[in-house]
Amino acid sequence: MILTVHHRTRYTYDRAMRGVVQTQRLTPSRFDGQSVQAWDIAVTCDDGARMVPGGSFRDGAGDLVQSCSIVGPVTEVVVTVSGTVETVDLTGVLRGHRERIPPEAYLRPTSATAADVSVADLARQATDGVPESDGLARAHRLSEAVQAAIAYRPGVTRAHTTGAEALALGEGVCQDHAHALIAAARCVGLPGRYVSGYLQATENGTPHEAAHAWAELWVAGLGWVGFDASNGVCPDDRYIRTGSGRDAREAAPIRGIARGPGTEALDVTVAVGQAQQ
Repeated sequence: MILTVHHRTRYTYDRAMRGVVQTQRLTPSRFDGQSVQAWDIAVTCDDGARMVPGGSFRDGAGDLVQSCSIVGPVTEVVVTVSGTVETVDLTGVLRGHRERIPPEAYLRPTSATAADVSVADLARQATDGVPESDGLARAHRLSEAVQAAIAYRPGVTRAHTTGAEALALGEGVCQDHAHALIAAARCVGLPGRYVSGYLQATENGTPHEAAHAWAELWVAGLGWVGFDASNGVCPDDRYIRTGSGRDAREAAPIRGIARGPGTEALDVTVAVGQAQQ
């Protein structure tokens, strides 16, 4: 499948800031399931402000990280991503992705993916009767259990809601599903990580108008396998993978800091479509 992406992130400040520094994970990953045909990242700011491109590097997880600085005064920064990616359905397996971090490193929790008693109980019940040697079946059971326990409902959780809190609430969005699944997987010894990217449409064909997130779990013999508990599927050719981390904060498409007295407001629009074959 050939997918097109247009992703615009606009930061505005009610008072001029002295400067802004960003790191970006906005470039599609390099693996057998996707090939970039064209990709452009543009950063614009106020007249009078100056954008200074920073360095770029591929981190230990194999993701491309780029940076930039804006020298103020600045009241608006716009990051626009556009491109075309050819995708192949690998049934969720991250095949051909080069990285150096061992999967065991993802057994360490963060505040967003820490497990409480309820998460541990869910993990135990979901994998009860499934042999430890069948890691793929255990991973599928965990994803199904998280989907059943957390109904998809936008607006009820916030950026800092943890996976355990979303499980207690019984509602959340893709970020919450991913955090809860990672926490549950760790309870049964499966390394898990958070993945950010794009989704062209939901399983029933409904357009998906926002950036998306899912989890990857490490399965012996297969490697990293993606699980989108929000939609009850493994990522296929409707997905574009861009970055990963132990949680949403580490895998965020854009992270940054602004220096100055202003208050920041954020507006994001994402459109993912299918190009003519």
